Amino acid sequence: MEEANSTVEKVVIPPPQGVWKEWASDQKAFKGVPWGKAMMWIFLVSDTFVFSIFLISYMTVRFSTKVEWPNASEVFGLHVGHYNVPLLLIAIMTFILITSSGTMALAVKYGYEKNKKMCGWLMLATAVLGASFVGMQAFEWTKLIHEGVRPWENPFGAPQFGAIFFMVTGFHGTHVTIGVIFLFIMTWKTFRGHFDTGKRGFFTSQKSNYEAIEIMGLYWHFVDLVWVFIFAFFYLW
Repeated sequence: MEEANSTVEKVVIPPPQGVWKEWASDQKAFKGVPWGKAMMWIFLVSDTFVFSIFLISYMTVRFSTKVEWPNASEVFGLHVGHYNVPLLLIAIMTFILITSSGTMALAVKYGYEKNKKMCGWLMLATAVLGASFVGMQAFEWTKLIHEGVRPWENPFGAPQFGAIFFMVTGFHGTHVTIGVIFLFIMTWKTFRGHFDTGKRGFFTSQKSNYEAIEIMGLYWHFVDLVWVFIFAFFYLW
């Protein structure tokens, strides 16, 4: 029995360290890639799925309801004097958000040119335009609520309209509000010269640089693009 046991080969189990090396191999494959930008892209892709689900749910509800869907020109009209101008407020909101996308793109350009002054002012303009959009959206919500639109009822037609409208536009408005807050923070950091001196951020040990402006721009362009789809689905269809 002792001779038989002595001939049995011992199975050597590799240490778990090798497993962690395999999991961490992406650090070697993507070495040099800015992780902040990569993480933003991952977030935007995941957020795209969320907004897509919302819009698909909207189409499903609209096609399945037997009650007439509200007329967008009537619901979202704005009274100017004695006239009801259809989609006037929505057109202004869309123009403001698209304009802010242009100012954000210019801010990224001047940021990489290390033109602190122009970058800061364009970031501030983008933040002000974004805040104006949020204010107009709050006015739109107040107007609809005053007219009797609720998540559970709607005097203009199908009762599902209020629930899906407030959910989608509210989710997008939350994104814009968060973006505006960060735009003001980034504007302050730009004027203070944190991106020139490499001062560390509030919540990270990494040094600041103008790449943060580009990452902020990715988020803001995504928010603008989502609004184009919301505008087409809710206000034009």
